[in-house]
Amino acid sequence: MKLIDVDLWREVYNTLTKNILRTILTTLGVLFAVMILILLLGTTTGMKNGFDKLFKGTATNSLFMWGQSTGKPYKGFERGRRISFTFDDIKLIKNEVKEIDVLSPRIQLGNFRGTVTVTRNGQSSGSSVYGDFPSIDKISKKNLVEGRFMNQDDIDKRRKICVIGSDTYKLLFKTDEDPIGGYVKINGVYFQVVGVYKKEKGVDFDGENSVFIPFTTFQKAFNSGERIGWMAISVKSNYSVAPVLAKIKNLLKTKYSIHPDDSRAIGSFDLSQIFVGINAFTIVLQGFSFFIGIFTLLAGVIAISNILLITVKERTKEIGIRRAIGATPKIIKRQIISEAVALTIFSGLLGFSISVGILHILDVKFSGSDFPFINPTVSFVQLIFSFALMLGLSLLVGLIPARRALKIRPIEALRDE
Repeated sequence: MKLIDVDLWREVYNTLTKNILRTILTTLGVLFAVMILILLLGTTTGMKNGFDKLFKGTATNSLFMWGQSTGKPYKGFERGRRISFTFDDIKLIKNEVKEIDVLSPRIQLGNFRGTVTVTRNGQSSGSSVYGDFPSIDKISKKNLVEGRFMNQDDIDKRRKICVIGSDTYKLLFKTDEDPIGGYVKINGVYFQVVGVYKKEKGVDFDGENSVFIPFTTFQKAFNSGERIGWMAISVKSNYSVAPVLAKIKNLLKTKYSIHPDDSRAIGSFDLSQIFVGINAFTIVLQGFSFFIGIFTLLAGVIAISNILLITVKERTKEIGIRRAIGATPKIIKRQIISEAVALTIFSGLLGFSISVGILHILDVKFSGSDFPFINPTVSFVQLIFSFALMLGLSLLVGLIPARRALKIRPIEALRDE
């Protein structure tokens, strides 16, 4: 059969436009089915893109670990013994756990999540003050808007420099004042500002009202010795975080004589679990979208088949005359199937166009907002699969009215009133 048959498609057009209202109503089922399928797939992609941006700049295969109090007595030690990590633990972990990519010890002035008064020229800011290594930027990226982040030279020379957040800058400096080279005072010690960072939209564990100074400078200025507050660790991409976390905990439990079943002594947070959960959620949502879309599309295409069955009955006399003057079963069958395909493709393309427009409106509406929804699109593979499915279903259901038409006998058809 020729795909480009002008007479055939002219005949299809004339047939479908005889009752234009019924044709429009028939297409609505497929139109809404395609809209539902594309909108579900597009919004799922938009959510996935939004979550990806939310975690942008943060190593998703990372974990954080800190010492707490023991929950069980063990080897003569009482319950409630405080566990504090030191640099010896850092060396031990690096030597024994080869799956680690980056290990960055951290320490904070004051209690965990506490603040310290940072002053400058009579202005003050209640900021979180961290002692860090440059490697922390590989785990939690800082969006610098002025100057630079700390480097290894700052660590080696114990420079009294700091990087401040944008909120700290606003509280301590005048508007449009250049902060680079200026000094701030922390617990009686002056630090020169070398950089200002701004928090990106998304996950950030430190906020914008924070001050970062070299770890070695922190040790000297605030007499923290070899003590560390907690560890920020990223695992190599070809390893899972959970087994590595368990390996590190077992190593430290052995060193500090902690009961193997004690879950309180060492605190931890596995960031990868959040990311894995989000990925699983989007995959399930995409599968659910396909499931709902396919069955809705099937229902719409079946509606077209039912309408064509009615039109075949209405055109019994016409079909009988065509058979009587020499139309072969193949020609009749091709006519009916072509009508089914035309209705499905037209309504499907219209539904696709409308849904793309809606996705664009949603993209414009949510772009720039804090809601994790960015660039809701449908992939080329999804589009081709949806189109092929729609075409295949239309051919399949078109066979039902076509077979009904082939059963019409010319003599009986000519007697039909």
